Amino acid sequence: MLKVSNSKWQRIIDQCYQNGQGHIFRFWSELSENEKRLFIEQLSRINWKQMNHLIELALKPEKKIKLRLEPADVITLNQRKKSDEKAISLGEKALRAGKVGVCLVAGGQGSRLGFEGPKGCFPVTPVKNKSLFQLHAEKIRATAQKYSTTFPWYIMTSRSNHQTTIDFFEKHDYWGLDKKDVFFFMQEMIPAVDFDGKFLLETKYHLFESPNGHGGALKALWESGAVEDMKKRGIEYIFYFQVDNVLVQMCDPAFIGYHIMENARMSNKAVRKIRPEDRVGVFCKIDGKTGVVEYSDLDEESMYARTEKGELKFWAGSIAIHIIDVAFIEDENKNGFKLPFHIAQKSIPYLDERGNLVKPREKNGYKFETFIFDALLDADKVCTIEVDRSKEFSAVKNRDGFESPQTAREDLMKNYARWLREAGIEVPMNKDDLPVFPIEISPLFALNADDLKSKISLIPEITKPLYLE
Repeated sequence: MLKVSNSKWQRIIDQCYQNGQGHIFRFWSELSENEKRLFIEQLSRINWKQMNHLIELALKPEKKIKLRLEPADVITLNQRKKSDEKAISLGEKALRAGKVGVCLVAGGQGSRLGFEGPKGCFPVTPVKNKSLFQLHAEKIRATAQKYSTTFPWYIMTSRSNHQTTIDFFEKHDYWGLDKKDVFFFMQEMIPAVDFDGKFLLETKYHLFESPNGHGGALKALWESGAVEDMKKRGIEYIFYFQVDNVLVQMCDPAFIGYHIMENARMSNKAVRKIRPEDRVGVFCKIDGKTGVVEYSDLDEESMYARTEKGELKFWAGSIAIHIIDVAFIEDENKNGFKLPFHIAQKSIPYLDERGNLVKPREKNGYKFETFIFDALLDADKVCTIEVDRSKEFSAVKNRDGFESPQTAREDLMKNYARWLREAGIEVPMNKDDLPVFPIEISPLFALNADDLKSKISLIPEITKPLYLE
């Protein structure tokens, strides 16, 4: 067993040995003092009770029980025609009263896009190349101005991008938002293990860790003090979304209104699946309670099931946009974090006995994560509304092809062109249904087609690239 003179360090080292993870110190003698300090800091953050429970679940998985699935209750676009007006009125009232805050999940890096740095820093808009962060910040600022209020913005980062994200906001002066209304908090990281339940070294002084999933936002909001901040500000509802969706309708009053009308504790936006194989989680009733089944967990029979009319039976795809009661976030945490962990077999980089980094092609270990939609199963009342995917969801996930920066820019321009045409302005289009000239409309100029119509006199004829602000 490793012995050191520092008693605090020794206690942490002893814990690792007592929990069967002493192998991680095999390169200790090669480390500098600073590297040793960093390693101990990482090890001090391990929740051993949780970690040992997860390892036990991974090594002795419970037998999967076949779920009894039924289609979820969804307020469809057709049904919304009758009730949107009332919902919008209720939502706008909540917005003006300052009862709504914003939560953004932004812990990812841009590596899959070939970009160094936090994904939120990735430049994405069609004319000005604004970052995802700037696009969202301008939407928040414009919506706050529209409703004469303030939206506190709670941003979940990860240990790998926390300071870089803050530095990016500082560099750009928060794009006109008040710094005191932007609250950064970090997601929990959890060590991965190999198929024997042993930690894997990423470097000689650092364990391989992965984020605890988007469900970790609920835990991190609680532990960071963000929920306490919300309560002090009188925030009752949180608008939750993920950083890579360029079409998110910020603090959509109709969505907030339906949440209030239905007395829901957590609400969802759903889009209609185009194909049975679409890689989105599906809203279902799981043994009678509304929840989400990941596309990879949906059995083939349910995936391809059709109604008597020939439509997909399980059609309501999740786009990771929610309204969550602040009191519900509290309930999910105050007696211990409620969400279950999901265990996934993955190929995980590791150091071999000689200290060489190995990047296996085959799966060699387990990662542990939580899903925010599992909280739906704890909610006594849930509301789900259907939205038009082409108007509300376009993600930036891949470098090329589907859900890439190119498709996101195209989807933005298609929406801007639609707004302009609805306002009676001619937009030259090509055979791919895209504007001939790049178009970008800042949220500070217009948040939607109705906003744009009120500023029609400020819009020039489109004979070259157009930017409106």
